[in-house]
Amino acid sequence: MESQCSPSIVLLIICTILIGFSWIGAMAKPQFTAMYVFGDSLSDPGNNLYFHITATKSNYFPYGIDFHDGPTGRFCNGKLIVDFLAELVGLPILPAYENPSTNGENILFGVNYASSAAGILDESGSNFGHRFPLSEQIQNFKNTLNQLRNQMEEDEISKYLANALVLMAIGSNDYINNYLMPQIFKSSHLYSPGDFADLLIKQYAGYLLELHNLGLRKFYLVGNPPYGCTPFQLSIGHAPPGQCISSSNNIVEMFNSRLKSLVLRLNSNFQDSQFVFGPSFQWFFELRDNPFAYGLKVTDKGCCSYGPKNLELLCLPSQIPCANRDQYLFWDSAHPTQAVNQIIAQWAYNGSFSNAYPRNIQQMAQM
Repeated sequence: MESQCSPSIVLLIICTILIGFSWIGAMAKPQFTAMYVFGDSLSDPGNNLYFHITATKSNYFPYGIDFHDGPTGRFCNGKLIVDFLAELVGLPILPAYENPSTNGENILFGVNYASSAAGILDESGSNFGHRFPLSEQIQNFKNTLNQLRNQMEEDEISKYLANALVLMAIGSNDYINNYLMPQIFKSSHLYSPGDFADLLIKQYAGYLLELHNLGLRKFYLVGNPPYGCTPFQLSIGHAPPGQCISSSNNIVEMFNSRLKSLVLRLNSNFQDSQFVFGPSFQWFFELRDNPFAYGLKVTDKGCCSYGPKNLELLCLPSQIPCANRDQYLFWDSAHPTQAVNQIIAQWAYNGSFSNAYPRNIQQMAQM
C-alpha cells in the first residue's frame, strides 16, 4: 500500500492507524484521533494487575476465557464495552495505563486509565486496597499528555485533543463500596441520598472541567447501572423472585438524574464542546426485561457464580463456567458477559434510546 501522507505528525498518526489496522475492515478513517477511558471494573483492562496490595484482580481462569490474550485483568469472559467501542470507531483496543509498554507510539491512539474498585471519591473502594480513584486517573492522563507533547507540536496536539473521545463510566463504587456499606464508611451517616448524589456530581463536574481545560472537547458520560439487579445484590438483599432491590436502584437513579442535568448545563456553557449522557440504567433494564429479544436466557445469576445463592462476587480460580455464556446477562455476580458488552457498545455507538442525551457516539464523531 502506497502512503499519501504529508510529514505532519497528526497525519502520520492517522496514516499509522490506517496502515497498521487495515485488517479491521474497509480501511475506514478512524472517527476520533484517540480515545481516553476513565472508570472502574466495568472498563478496567488490567491496570489493577500492577498493584501489589489490592483484592481486585482477575488475572486467572476463567476470566478471559473468550479473550484472545486470555486473562488480562478484565472482569469478563471476553471483551469489555470500551474494547468494542474502540473497534467501532476504528481504533485499536486501548492499552492499560499501568502496562510498562504503554508509552511512545503505543499511546497515540489513546489510553485506558480505568481501575477496578475506583470511585469519584478518593475513599470509595479503599476496602479493597490499592486502586486509581478518579483523581489519580486524571493525573495519569496528564502524564500521558506530557508524553504526547514530546511527540507533537502544540498546535497539532490541540487539534488532536479536540477530536479525541473521552469515555467516563464511574460512580458505582461510590455506592457499592462506600454509601451502601455503613459498617465501613461514614457517608450514609453524614449525607442523605440526595445530598450524597450532589456531592458526587460536584466532584465529577470538577474533574470534567479539568479535562476540558486541558483541551479535550468530546465527552461520553455513562450513568450508573442498576446495581440492585446484580446477582450479588439479589443474593444479599433478599429480593422477591423476578424483582430487583428497588432501594439500591432508587439511590443510584438520583446520581443518574443529576448527571443528565450536568450534561445539559455543560452543553449550554461550552458550546464548542460535546457532553453526552449514556443511559446505562435503561440499557440494563432493557436487557433484563426483554432477554429473549437479545439471545439471553439467564438474567439473575452469573455464568461463573459459585453456589445457588451467588454469594461469591467474583469467579473462583480455575472454576469451570457455564458453557452457554452468551445466553447470560452476567458473567460473575457483578459484571456483564462479553455478549452483553457487545450489545451495549452498539447501542452507545449508534443507538437512539430516548434517555440518551443528546446524541450517540457515531453522531459525536460527525460533529
